[in-house]
Amino acid sequence: MLQQCSTADHNRMLGTRIPHPKSTNYEGDENSSPRLVKRLRREETGDTSDIDSIAASPLLRPKDDEYGVAEHALDDAGIPQSSQTDLETALPPVKTDQEAIDEYEAYRAGQAEELGDAKDRLSKSKWVRGKSSIYVDAFNLALDTVLEDEKHLFDETELALFEFWKQLNYEAQYLYVRLFLRKTAAWHRIGTLGYHSDIADLELAITTLREKRCLPESSTELQRNPGELEPPKGTTLGADFTFADISEDHITTLEEASSLLRLDELKVLAKDAKVQGKTKAELLKAFRRMSNKQTGIGWTTLRRVDSSGSVESANPHSGPDEDDATSVSGQNEVTNRDSFFVQKILDETGPCIRLSLAPLKLFERVHLVFYRSTEWTEKSLTTIILARIARRNFPEYIVSRSANIFASRSLVVEFEASLRTQFKIDNILEFNGKPTDEGLQHILDLCDEVYPRWKILLAEEQHKEDSIYQSGEGAYLRRLSPAWVYTRILHKGAYVYGKLKHHKREHELLTELLGQRLFHTSRRGDWYQRKALLEEHYMAALSSSTGQADEAARKHWKRIALQTCEVGLEDPLVHIIHHYDLQKRVKKLEKALKVAKRAQHDFSHVRLVAPVEVEITGVRIEKDTVETTSNGSGRRNSSPHPTRRGQKTIWLDPAEGNGECSVEAMCLSNYRLQGWKGYHSEGGIVRTLFAYLFYDILFEYVPNVFQTPFQTCPLDLHTDAFYPSRLSEINHRLIKIGNGGAGEIIRSIWDEHHERKTCVVGLDWSFELSDLLEIAECFDGEALGTVCKVMAQEYGQRGGGMPDLFLWRMDGKGGKGEVKIAEVKSENDRLMDTQRLWIHVLTGAGVGVELCHAVAEEVRRLA
Repeated sequence: MLQQCSTADHNRMLGTRIPHPKSTNYEGDENSSPRLVKRLRREETGDTSDIDSIAASPLLRPKDDEYGVAEHALDDAGIPQSSQTDLETALPPVKTDQEAIDEYEAYRAGQAEELGDAKDRLSKSKWVRGKSSIYVDAFNLALDTVLEDEKHLFDETELALFEFWKQLNYEAQYLYVRLFLRKTAAWHRIGTLGYHSDIADLELAITTLREKRCLPESSTELQRNPGELEPPKGTTLGADFTFADISEDHITTLEEASSLLRLDELKVLAKDAKVQGKTKAELLKAFRRMSNKQTGIGWTTLRRVDSSGSVESANPHSGPDEDDATSVSGQNEVTNRDSFFVQKILDETGPCIRLSLAPLKLFERVHLVFYRSTEWTEKSLTTIILARIARRNFPEYIVSRSANIFASRSLVVEFEASLRTQFKIDNILEFNGKPTDEGLQHILDLCDEVYPRWKILLAEEQHKEDSIYQSGEGAYLRRLSPAWVYTRILHKGAYVYGKLKHHKREHELLTELLGQRLFHTSRRGDWYQRKALLEEHYMAALSSSTGQADEAARKHWKRIALQTCEVGLEDPLVHIIHHYDLQKRVKKLEKALKVAKRAQHDFSHVRLVAPVEVEITGVRIEKDTVETTSNGSGRRNSSPHPTRRGQKTIWLDPAEGNGECSVEAMCLSNYRLQGWKGYHSEGGIVRTLFAYLFYDILFEYVPNVFQTPFQTCPLDLHTDAFYPSRLSEINHRLIKIGNGGAGEIIRSIWDEHHERKTCVVGLDWSFELSDLLEIAECFDGEALGTVCKVMAQEYGQRGGGMPDLFLWRMDGKGGKGEVKIAEVKSENDRLMDTQRLWIHVLTGAGVGVELCHAVAEEVRRLA
C-alpha cells in the first residue's frame, strides 16, 4: 500500500498542519463544535499576535461544506487576505509583536561606515540612525528586486510613482514603511505616532507624504476582468496622487470618525449623546443608528426673546430678510447632529494620517510579485525585516528567481481581480448567514462569466505543462495563475448547482473539472464522490424525457457510477483519504447491481489496521464552571455531570507530585514508569527527524524553488513536485537509512548547524542530540525509511495527524531498542481520518502503535 501512495498535493486539510481532535479542545476553542462524520476539516489559523500588523479587517471564518471551504479575510479594497500563503509556509516563524520591534531598536547599531545599497545594508546589518533603517531597506529591497527582473509588470504611470518614491527623503520613506506595517487601512493619530528618535521633523515627513504629485497618463486601457466591471473604488491611479491622506480632508461621517476613539473616549462621548452600550462595537452601532435617525436642534439659532432688539441694534444695516437668511444658513450648518459629533471627535483625536489606497495597493502588488505569494500579507515583509533581529540563520542555497511567472501586467491585474471575485462568492456562501436565492443566482452568473476565460487559460496552461515547465515546477507556479482561482470559483458553482437541484448542470461541471489535471488536484476525490452520487441517484431521471426513470436506466447509471468510483480509485492524484468512501460506494453499488461475488472488488488488503487498545487510569479533576445567564450574571453549575464537550480535561500527574496536567502528560508519565522515554510531540519528532535526514536534499538546487534568500524549505515541498524531482537522491537516502545510517546523518547535521540554529522547516533544535541518536538506534532502519518516504511524498498532508506520544527504550524486546507511538483519547474523543492513516502506515512498517484510553478511576471536584 505504501508503494501505491499518491505523491500529489492533496487534502492539506488544507493547511500546513492537522488540528488536534476538537473534543480535546487542544486548540483552545471553547465554542468548537464536534467534527461531523465523513466531513473533512480545514483549519487555517492566522497569527493575530501583532497589534501593529493585524490585517485591516477581521479574519472571517466560514463554515465547512462537502466541497471544502477556504478561509479569507477582506481588506479595505475588497481583496481577500489569506491567513498563510504557500511561500509564507517556507518562511521561518518569527516574533512580529511590539517586543520584537523594540528588540530591533536595541539591536540596530549606529555606524559611520559607507552605507552601500539596501541589499548590502540588510545583509551586513549596517545602519546609521537618521540615515538608514532596516525597515526602509527591506521595503526597497523588494521593490528593487521586482523592478530589476519584472519591470514589465507595471505601466508607465506606476513606474512614475516608483520614481517619486525613490525621490522621497529618508524620513518620509521611514514613516510610510512603518505605517505600511501597521493597520494600513486605519487612521493613525499624528500626536501618538512616536518615531521621534528616527524622524527629526515629523511634520515635514507628513507634509511630504500628503503632497499631491502629478502622474503621466497610462497607455494601458482599463481592463475588464471576468466577474467585475471595474476595480474597487479608490484602487486605480489617476492624474495625481498622494502617498498619505489627512483626516481633515477626508473624514466627514460619524461612522468613520467614531472608529478613531478608544473605548474610554467613546464612553464619554456616548454619555453626551445619550446612547448606550458596553462594548466598542455596541457603542459604534448605537452612534450609527443615532446619526441615521436624529438631527440637532440648531444651537446657533437659539437666543433669548428679549435679546432680539439688542442684536438688531448691533447690526443696524441688516434687514429682516437678511437676518432670516442668516438664521436659516446657520441652522443648516449645524442641524445635522452628525457634523457636531464629527468635529467633537476630531478635536479629541487631533489630526490623523492614513496611507492612500491606490499607492498602497500598488506596493502590495510589488510584494505579491516579490514573495510569489498567492495573497500578500504584511507578515511576509515583517519576516524579512525581523529574521535578522531574531538572529535567524537561513540555510545556504542558490536563489533562482524566475521572471516568467506572470507573463504580463494584465495577468497580474486579472489574478488580483479573480481573488476579489472569489471573495464575493465566499461572502455570499459563508460570511453572511444563509444564502438568499438572489445571492445564489449571482454566484451562478459569476461562474458563467468566468467559465469561458477558464477554458482559455486551461488550454494555455496545458501547453506550458507539455512544452515549457521543467522539473515539475508548474505544480506550484500555476497557483499564481488566475485559472487557479477560477477553478475554485467553478468548484463553488458546482456546489450551488447542487443546492438548487440543478443536478444535470452540476454533473456536467464536475465532469469538466475532473477532465483537467492541473488545478486543485486535492479536490479530485471530492469531485469523484459527488459525481458518483449524482449518477447513482439523479441522472437516470434527468436523462429520461418523461422525468421518470425505468429500472434499466437506473441500472445503467449505477454502472456508470461504479465506473466513476473505479476511475477515482485508480487516479494517482486522488489522496488515499478519499479511497475509503469510494470503496464503500463500490461495495454498495456492486450489491445493488447484484454483481457476482467472484467479480466484486476485494479491498481487504488495504483495510486500515486497527491499533492495539490499552487503558490507563488516573485521577481527573473537575472544576465548577460559572455559566453566564441571559442577563449577563454568573451562575455556578452544580450539576454532577457538567458538560465537558470541547473542553480539555485536567488530570493529576503522580510523577510530578500530583500536580495538574493534561491527559497526554498523565499518560506519558505512566509510560515512563514502565521504562519508556518519550515526548508529547504530535509529530514534532518525526518532522525533526525528516529535517535532519533530508537536509541536503531539501536545499539542493532545483530551478525556481528558492525565490528569496529567507526560506526554510523549497516552495515545492508541499506539492506533488517535490518527490519525483528528487527521486534518485531520495531513494539513495532511504537505502542509507535502511542500512542503519540515520545516526551518522543526524550527528553530521547537528555538528554543522546546531550552533547557528539554522532555520529548517519542521526542525526543532530543542530536542537533545542524545535523545535523537537513541531514537535513530531504536528505530528500525526500514521502518524509519518508510516513514520518511511517506513524508517526502506528501509532506503537506502527513506533516500532521501523527499520534500524540513518541516513545522509545533502549532495552526493548530481544534486548534491542524499541519505538512505540501512542494516541491518547479521553472520553467523547475519537480518531480522525489522518490519525487512522498514520496508525496504518506505522503498523505496516512494524512500529508498535497503541490507542491509549484515559479512564478516570477517581473524579475530584474542585470549587
